[in-house]
Amino acid sequence: MKTVRIGIIGGGLMGREMASAFARWCALKYLPVQPVLTAVADVNPAVLEWFRALPGVVLTTTDYHEMLGSPEVDVVYVAVPHHLHERVYCDVLAAGKDLFAEKPFGINLAAAEAIFDAGLRSGAFVRCSSEFPYFPGAQRVFKGVGAGGMGRLLEIRSGFHHSSDLDPTKVANWKRFSGICGEVGVLGDLGMHTLHVPLRLGWVPRTVYAQLQKGYAERPDGKGGMAACDTWDNAMLHTWVEAGGEEVPMRLEMKRMAPGATNSWFIEVLGTEGGMAYSTAEPKTLRTFRRKGGEQVWETVSLGFEMPFPAITGGIFEPGFPDIMQQMWAAYLMEREGLLGERFGCVTPEEAVVSHRVFAAALESQRDGRVVNVG
Repeated sequence: MKTVRIGIIGGGLMGREMASAFARWCALKYLPVQPVLTAVADVNPAVLEWFRALPGVVLTTTDYHEMLGSPEVDVVYVAVPHHLHERVYCDVLAAGKDLFAEKPFGINLAAAEAIFDAGLRSGAFVRCSSEFPYFPGAQRVFKGVGAGGMGRLLEIRSGFHHSSDLDPTKVANWKRFSGICGEVGVLGDLGMHTLHVPLRLGWVPRTVYAQLQKGYAERPDGKGGMAACDTWDNAMLHTWVEAGGEEVPMRLEMKRMAPGATNSWFIEVLGTEGGMAYSTAEPKTLRTFRRKGGEQVWETVSLGFEMPFPAITGGIFEPGFPDIMQQMWAAYLMEREGLLGERFGCVTPEEAVVSHRVFAAALESQRDGRVVNVG
């Protein structure tokens, strides 16, 4: 089994999730590659304490440049605030390391294009994070649409809903400030998750009409005062895509303030002869539509542990967030080795740049109150 040495820049929530995925790699079967976490960088020394207890970690540092100079690192995963993406990602690539980047691949379109160009110059293997399509239901929809049989497509709906921002007492974090999160706000936070499957199916928005909403104008700052918040919290993007030679409406929904939704990713595709719908709000349930004679029938399928990369977990059990994170990493590492085959791959740099073009058009649409062509 080939060992790939991983470094993590940003040891927060996502950094720890990635480390846990490597720690239970033995749950996957038949993979010829083994990730080993060897180095972690974070500006907060206290964050590094958790990682020092993990086997294999030989370097913890508050200066990520020290990690980039280490021969003990082959691939670097980066999870830092959006305004740091361009600088850190380009530094990783300049150091000759392969990159697994967190979305949105830069604070804006210009940053995304700069990272893309740096990746081309370096020749490194670069992919962007998006884990939710690795749920069995999402994979069923992807394969079902690809297999055809839905007739003429009539509408597509893809989205990601949160609800924690409904609480006005929630302390403001960096995602509430456009200077750090980006003018795109929730689009940058959740948009790549929403666009990953549509883009992989070839559904690239031609035009966008955006409806963007801001939430609370201020929130507690965690220090006894209040902080002004200026990012978009909810977004509805009404787009047109080409599918099967027809123009089809596709609605993209990204919301931090969605009543009743804890962390729900979903996709729904409807055609004249059939359709499919899946939401992580009901992670074991796939809904399918078909016309049978003169009747219209919705059916539900109870899904098991059907993953692109087989695991020791029994087929009757339910997958969870740690499982799809591990599947995403398996996809990254197998594609890096040229062994992905027909399995679903991670977001490419090209797809990440396209997503930013959609976001940029959405901002223009919101500003001018009109439909905007996507560049």
